[in-house]
Amino acid sequence: MPIDPLAWIDEELDSLAKQDLRRRLVTRVGPQAALTELDAWRGINFGSNDYLGLAADPRLAQAVADALPAEGWGGGASPLLTGHARLHGELEARLAEFEGTEAALVFSSGFAANAGTIAALVGQGDVVFTDRKNHASLLDGCRLSRADVRAYPHNDWQRLDRLMAKTAGNRRRLIVTDGLFSMDGDLAPLQRLADLAERHDAMLMVDEAHATGVFGPSGRGVAELDSVEDRVHVRVGTLSKAIGSIGGFVAGSRRLIDWLINRSRPYIFSTAPPAAVAAAALAALDILRDEPVRRHTLLDRANELRRALHESGWNTGPSASQIIPILLGSTRRALDLSAELRDQGLHVPPIRFPTVPKGEACLRISLCYSHTDEMIDQLLTVLRRAR
Repeated sequence: MPIDPLAWIDEELDSLAKQDLRRRLVTRVGPQAALTELDAWRGINFGSNDYLGLAADPRLAQAVADALPAEGWGGGASPLLTGHARLHGELEARLAEFEGTEAALVFSSGFAANAGTIAALVGQGDVVFTDRKNHASLLDGCRLSRADVRAYPHNDWQRLDRLMAKTAGNRRRLIVTDGLFSMDGDLAPLQRLADLAERHDAMLMVDEAHATGVFGPSGRGVAELDSVEDRVHVRVGTLSKAIGSIGGFVAGSRRLIDWLINRSRPYIFSTAPPAAVAAAALAALDILRDEPVRRHTLLDRANELRRALHESGWNTGPSASQIIPILLGSTRRALDLSAELRDQGLHVPPIRFPTVPKGEACLRISLCYSHTDEMIDQLLTVLRRAR
């Protein structure tokens, strides 16, 4: 009998299971919404990044339906061949207008936008500085770039300053950071990072994936909130969270976008997303502009929920956003508490290694505009009993 070259996977999966680290897919039935069905379980969903409640908004669905007869569905080819549709161009112009930049470029995913942009900006002989708690797409982009990667402790701009002082001999330097960190729910010190970029002659790239649509007077993100947009050279966002569609984008100068069109491999070698996806994003941008009450209400509710959790004795760490972790440390404790909440009709997913460092397991409450006060009260009632 021939040797099975994949037999090692069974042992590795067993090892993950023994460490409480093995994941399994669940199947959602119906739209992404506050009330959801997962593997025949029905309840309130606190696990989605649909921050403004737009993923199931009928206006987005109607925009897609209206676009399909004219545009079809599949992208068919990469953007540089025949995949760049009229609606893609309209969306890019609209995103540039929204961001207040010269240009924007739509990618098939936020992951592709991050990884492809970093690798296009730096390479061998360059150095890239990354926050240790950056999203995996940023960390992987740093590794793929083949630049010298220097990771600094989370939000420790003083340590970053010292690291940058030691790299004067490198050709190009790039600082990459999330604006809003996806697991801790805290904000990057962008004013400090912008100061360091100027002091050390470096590029600054900010991923606003979890902040787009939520933070800032116009909903552009943390850079707008901190009044440093003109000092951030590369802004990345996603269409798949608050905007309720799918894909990622980069906004910046025209020369930056031209360079990415020519040098970003995930953009060049990926089939373009369906044009109807762009129609959904355009409809969402209209809603974001016309209904600021969504982001204001969301952040107000998040502030109240954090306060109530603190009063109940739960540790939410440095969270200052709609992302509210309940810090537990123990992976088993996170799994057990998540299961207890699930039994009470509440889906609050456990977060464990490698999504967070070992010893930092938590539950991640992802608050959305579509969560009612009654839903939040139900969550608080169960958590108070569980404390």
